[in-house]
Amino acid sequence: MLQRLVAAAFVLALGASIATAPGSSSTTATAWRALVKAPGIIDVVGPRADGRLVLATHTGLFLLRPGRAPKPFARGSSGYAGAAGEPYIALAHARRLSGANCAFRRDDVFALDPSRPGVVRITARGQATRFMDLPAGTFPAGIAFDGVGTFGFRLLMTVRSGGKTVLYATDCRGRSRLVTSQGPPVEGGIAVAPRSFGRFAGDLIAADEVSGNVFAFGPRGQTRLVVASGLPAGGDIGVEALGFVRTPLGGRSSAYLADLGSPGSPTPGTDSLLVRRGSDLRAAHLRVGDLVTATEASARTLVIRCARRCTLRRIGVGPSAAHAEGHITFVARG
Repeated sequence: MLQRLVAAAFVLALGASIATAPGSSSTTATAWRALVKAPGIIDVVGPRADGRLVLATHTGLFLLRPGRAPKPFARGSSGYAGAAGEPYIALAHARRLSGANCAFRRDDVFALDPSRPGVVRITARGQATRFMDLPAGTFPAGIAFDGVGTFGFRLLMTVRSGGKTVLYATDCRGRSRLVTSQGPPVEGGIAVAPRSFGRFAGDLIAADEVSGNVFAFGPRGQTRLVVASGLPAGGDIGVEALGFVRTPLGGRSSAYLADLGSPGSPTPGTDSLLVRRGSDLRAAHLRVGDLVTATEASARTLVIRCARRCTLRRIGVGPSAAHAEGHITFVARG
């Protein structure tokens, strides 16, 4: 499997017409393009302090410096072997938690374990340990760090149980607080909204592929509809991946998205890391605070901008076979 993970030389020259919000002009954006082959890829986060992205696959983690081939990470007897299903990941920020007598360490990776519900922590040096357990019979569906502070700078996890979403906020010792047990079904990439995201500022944002809706989870347990995407919806079809633009995107900036090989799904995937480059991002008129979402089938992509109200625009698609998963990760460069 490791020998198959090599840099891909192919680029898909697929363009997409963009449906814009009322009052805006129509444009055309280049599609997401395959950057590198990555069998079993399920998520991408980063960059780390050293500039490398972290790729999560069913066979473990890889580190990727843009322009180079992915390198296996956290291997060996004390490393991380990956997991079946959807082992999404989150990358920690350095943060000491008042009252918890502990700190999250920069560049530690936290990975969901769907087979034995819980979370694994992988240090920046590649040492893996069990971080916490989740109730038996539940389905870990999303993971993210609260870098804004509305949830106390905790690790957040959405967990499916009995047709509802349970949201936990967990400190650096693995001690969890139940935020809500009655959330709408959500799955995939999740992220805390920046302060500029209108009336949903500081909420945890997550999507439901079956309905096509995007929801906000508040720190006191309230849930609200952000937008109905209007895109094709259903299992393995609807909105699944998301990420916020948190810093200005310069001419050499990029956005990254995992495209999982999924035989038997409506779209089979390409087992690749997808990318959108600076000129394409500029053409999409992205700005700090925008939420970017993509559907699982074909990575149909929206920009959601919230102030007093929320607007959305379509800004392209991926390869027709794409099976998008996890987070949309932006790397800002001038």
